[in-house]
Amino acid sequence: MAAISRTDLDILFNNARTFYTWTDEKVSDDTLKQVYDLAKMAPTAANCQPMRIIFVVSETAKKRLAPCLDRGNVEKTMTAPVTAIIGGDAAFYTYFDKLYPSANVRSWYEGKFDLIEETLQRNTALQGAYLIMAARAVGLDCGPMSGFNHAMVDEAFFKGTTIKSNFLCNLGYGSKEKTYPRLPRFDFEEACRIE
Repeated sequence: MAAISRTDLDILFNNARTFYTWTDEKVSDDTLKQVYDLAKMAPTAANCQPMRIIFVVSETAKKRLAPCLDRGNVEKTMTAPVTAIIGGDAAFYTYFDKLYPSANVRSWYEGKFDLIEETLQRNTALQGAYLIMAARAVGLDCGPMSGFNHAMVDEAFFKGTTIKSNFLCNLGYGSKEKTYPRLPRFDFEEACRIE
């Protein structure tokens, strides 16, 4: 597999930022579909794909979301063109006939509640990260966050389902008026070891 260009690396990583303010440019439904169609291709454990997303776009949906947010996240979320509620379906293992038809993978999980929860949390977070990278790849800016009341979001958006919220990610075309200097990162030698 060939490496992507330095320009592409800058878009995905080096120059990408967390955005708090947004331009008025709308995000099309086709763009959101493109983001999902890229994100779904990345790996999950046994192809479990637990992520479920609600893209909050309408004023009606935004009004349902607003009371669920921590005070510091209200303005940046209400002004974002889209907020993705990234959730995970605790019944992910019931879809293995479709997602992993060559083996009886469902039996690996049935009745194993700790394994289900561990797999759900890890893979939903992974897929949410893939979603951020896919959004950046198609030209969107992102503002991921965890400052919200999970129970309220689940009641407002996932009631009566086996889906629970993991985190939120604002999506749109960022305005640089409130970007902050990039915070430090660990150097390789501080965070890694080759054995």
